[in-house]
Amino acid sequence: MSDKTNKPNHHTDATTSQTETQSGTLDVFPIGLGCTGMTPHSYPDSPRREEMIQVLRTAVELGVEFFDTSEIQGPYTGEELLGDAFARAQSEAAGQEGPAGASSAAPGNSSCNSPERAPTIATKFGWNIDNGQPTGELNSRPDNIRRVAQESARRLGVERLDLFMQHRVDPEVPIEEVAGTVGELVDEGLVAHFGLCEASATTIARAHREFPVAAVESEYSLWSRGVEESVLPTCARLGIGFIAYSPLSKGMLTGQLTEPNADSNSPRLHPENFAQNQRNAARVAEIAQRYDATAAQIALAWLLDRGAQHPGGMLVLPGSINPARIKENVAAANVTLADDDRAALDNLVLTHPVAGERYVDKHLRFIDRD
Repeated sequence: MSDKTNKPNHHTDATTSQTETQSGTLDVFPIGLGCTGMTPHSYPDSPRREEMIQVLRTAVELGVEFFDTSEIQGPYTGEELLGDAFARAQSEAAGQEGPAGASSAAPGNSSCNSPERAPTIATKFGWNIDNGQPTGELNSRPDNIRRVAQESARRLGVERLDLFMQHRVDPEVPIEEVAGTVGELVDEGLVAHFGLCEASATTIARAHREFPVAAVESEYSLWSRGVEESVLPTCARLGIGFIAYSPLSKGMLTGQLTEPNADSNSPRLHPENFAQNQRNAARVAEIAQRYDATAAQIALAWLLDRGAQHPGGMLVLPGSINPARIKENVAAANVTLADDDRAALDNLVLTHPVAGERYVDKHLRFIDRD
């Protein structure tokens, strides 16, 4: 995703990120929206569907162009939600404009009522789902990849999936077989781009030799810097784009969390680690005051600054179901950090170590490592 200097109309100071691969170009505003929190499996009190459809459409109006989901979210309801939101928007726009105003969205992209472009949607395969229930085990066998691609396209209401990613590396299926299968789907026109999630540098390189990897998605934030060791350098060397999920460290870097959560999938929010991490988050908030910005905006601006230096480009993927928070996140693209503040943020985890692993063991075991 090499950074471009042309600016979307709705972001006066922001660049776009572009990924060049043999399968085409992925070109989006560098702050996307993670949609995990919009589905029932995320929280006991799941948000109402109609409200989430409006949130998605508001995000588009705010300038968000990239949305991230997967078949496991729900399962299935995450994709259905996005498909309903954007397909309905296209239908309403077509009804208002008439046949002559039909959408000119590129083939394979989901549609919305944006006058500029249709949103880009990433979805993922790689889990075993039995009769609508996730089993907790991985499944990247070729037949499952093909089935998921077909069903995901149907749920999203598209002819071609923009970005089709392996959600977690399956040790039982060689990555070359996975890449080759998705490559066939690209050749057949069902998939535009191939991606990986939480893959090691070795796995990324092996997959890329079999079929071009457009993007790698992994956790990356001020507090989660592990990808800097080998994953980011590998992506840079191969010209692969990078997608940083959980850029606000499960909300901790917003400075808005006031109580620990013993049930969280992140030990960093557990009672034994919370106080230390809260103090560290306060240091980000101190820097934010100098910019009349929020701590979240500073944390995102730091990542965007890193992304500008990454040859493959970088997309930052905060998640939210709150339109005001989405607007706040998008505005982070207009924050320019001073050199001394950038250096202070670079050194934050060195001078003030983060307490706790980023995942509990049952989730950490699915992270591919060299």
